[in-house]
Amino acid sequence: MMTDVSTFPEKIAATQSPKPDKVLNADSLLQWHRSRSVRQRSIVLGTLCLLVISFLAVTGVGAVSISWYQLMSILAEPLGLEWAWHTPQQALVFWEIRLPRVVGAVFIGAALASSGAAMQSLFRNPLVEPALMGVSGGAALMAVWVMVFGHFLIGVSLKNLLGVYILPVAAFTGGVGVTLLAYQIAGHQGRTGISTLILAGVALNALAGAAIGLTLFFADDAAIRSFTFWSMGSLGSLNWSKLAVMCPIVVLGYGLIYTHSNALNAFALGEREAYFLGYRVQRVKRVVILSTALSVGATVAVAGVIGFMGLVVPHLVRMSLGAENKQVLRMTALVGALLMLWADLLARVLVAPAELPLGIVTSFLGAPFFIVLLFKYRKQMI
Repeated sequence: MMTDVSTFPEKIAATQSPKPDKVLNADSLLQWHRSRSVRQRSIVLGTLCLLVISFLAVTGVGAVSISWYQLMSILAEPLGLEWAWHTPQQALVFWEIRLPRVVGAVFIGAALASSGAAMQSLFRNPLVEPALMGVSGGAALMAVWVMVFGHFLIGVSLKNLLGVYILPVAAFTGGVGVTLLAYQIAGHQGRTGISTLILAGVALNALAGAAIGLTLFFADDAAIRSFTFWSMGSLGSLNWSKLAVMCPIVVLGYGLIYTHSNALNAFALGEREAYFLGYRVQRVKRVVILSTALSVGATVAVAGVIGFMGLVVPHLVRMSLGAENKQVLRMTALVGALLMLWADLLARVLVAPAELPLGIVTSFLGAPFFIVLLFKYRKQMI
């Protein structure tokens, strides 16, 4: 029989009274819990409202400007309400370019942030992010192989079958494959050590980086340029067809992680403690790692490598809501989607009419935060 650990972080936090000089009784503790719950709900609701407003606002910014009333006119047109406040060009840009891009930003940001939160809880390490498992390295390796040696590696029939999806499929396969390989290397007699898994991921990432460098040595200028832009991340190539493939995988990965949120709470106490609480520790590891690989692999396949989102967002959420994983996973999805929307907007407008790679923007935002984390936790790592 499994013990409900969904409130363990709350019970731990409850022992840290905001006013430790006063003696806590039952009434004051209950009042503190109620005020904390109200604060958490207010933060979630405020973030959700801000996400909706940002979603609508971002769709109107670009080379073809779309005002609020024109946006309402475009949205009303499929309902049979023709207000004629917009032009056909604006409607085409909105439905075929802007809307797929912002929808993709929401799903990709949510996937990267929630996967980072799950990895940090599973590894009990605040400096872990999904790329550490080799997902990005494996995806990049398969992508560069397709760009450079595609004619030799892929048959004509398969190339005609996949068409423009050759690169996303290859990147997704490489990301998930390297993660599974890292898991197999770290496994021994049916058990998987967390530290060994991290080391395996680091080693495979280094090996993938060396293979990428060797491949680019034989590549022509066009292939090198294509891989360089792909590896820095961008949402510019998103369309409804790619979203139809990516979004179900992301939803599946997030759903599997969320259903194990109580188990991740138990992992905060340690693997041995989680086992004695009734959780199947090895099974939880497999499911969470595979779910993370699916989600991150799907995003890398369609948008390239976007760094630091899975590292920064979980810390922002935990600083405001605490460490209970159901709350954290819900909030990281919202905050990740919100930050990805605004990061993509900056990538589009900072050097307009050109466009900055999205990975550059997220790295400039995330790297300083990572340095601050290193200073904060350096005493624990010595």
